[in-house]
Amino acid sequence: MENPLSLDLDHILNHTQGLWEEIRGQRLFMTGGTGFFGCWLLESFAAANKTLGLGSSVLVLTRNSEAFRQKAPHLAVNPAISFLEGDVRTFSFPDGAFSHVIHAATDASNSIGGEDPKLVFDTIVQGTRRVLDFSKACGTRKFLFVSSGAACGRQPPQLTHIPEDFPGRPDPADRPSAYGKGKRVAESLCVECGNRSGIEIKIARCFAFLGPYLPPGSNYAVSNFLQDGLKSRPIHVRGDGTPYRSYLYAADLAVWLWTIMMRGKAGAVYNVGSEKAICFADLARITARAFSSDLEIVIDGKSNERTPPERYVPSTEKARSELGLSQEIDLEDALARTIKWNLIQGQ
Repeated sequence: MENPLSLDLDHILNHTQGLWEEIRGQRLFMTGGTGFFGCWLLESFAAANKTLGLGSSVLVLTRNSEAFRQKAPHLAVNPAISFLEGDVRTFSFPDGAFSHVIHAATDASNSIGGEDPKLVFDTIVQGTRRVLDFSKACGTRKFLFVSSGAACGRQPPQLTHIPEDFPGRPDPADRPSAYGKGKRVAESLCVECGNRSGIEIKIARCFAFLGPYLPPGSNYAVSNFLQDGLKSRPIHVRGDGTPYRSYLYAADLAVWLWTIMMRGKAGAVYNVGSEKAICFADLARITARAFSSDLEIVIDGKSNERTPPERYVPSTEKARSELGLSQEIDLEDALARTIKWNLIQGQ
């Protein structure tokens, strides 16, 4: 049976030509391999490994390999992908050398507002320290840390696009900002480790995304809108619909992450996301049209013209100018592909 992601995987391979030779015959290590980012990295790794005959392998740290087997059985049985059961904060170091490490643990969808703030912070910081120690012990050459735009704190409404050198920080008194605070500290740990160890550490500061493997109904507006549409019910906008986000499709995300790890400058931070801002109300309307139906849109609140809309939109000029990266798949196409995949999966 044809892989429902075949179009996306072709897109990724077409836009990562020339990157893969450096991992030919190598062993990779990954945390967070069972989350949204991890599934896309594993899908693209598996496709490149097979298509190009790389003879590479990846060991994935996970707390529950059986849950992943149910989620992505075709990846779980891939002979190039194996699993190490353990907690990112305390896992036992596997034997042997690993040339590349991707630290993508602690997904925002599972961390913002859903857990004890101290646990979220400690998991990010202690887990990053543990993975860095492992990387030094196993001879890693390149290390990718998947961070978050939440590390920048609240974006001033007058700033349309937030750059990597924005001096803001998460508010230390804001308990729900534990995720962003943890990512900020983890970024510092990565930079310091790179300076001391010589490992080429690159930081991908990720914003908002859309695509298969993003669970409908998670902590993101777009996933809630998709869940409403998939259930043929009114699309519900919680709030006044004025906050701005921008969405990069998952296939583009995979291209960006692999490119940053392979070609990014050591010690550099790169924003990852789309620069095309859209408010929640307009996103709801576009999502309704993507379902080719007359879905009703319900907006809870009324906007206050005296209050500037909240924004969470990155500047990606650095990734564009240094690495030649760009958004290739627009929002309408991204929604259509995500809806199709969810329908195939029966969600």
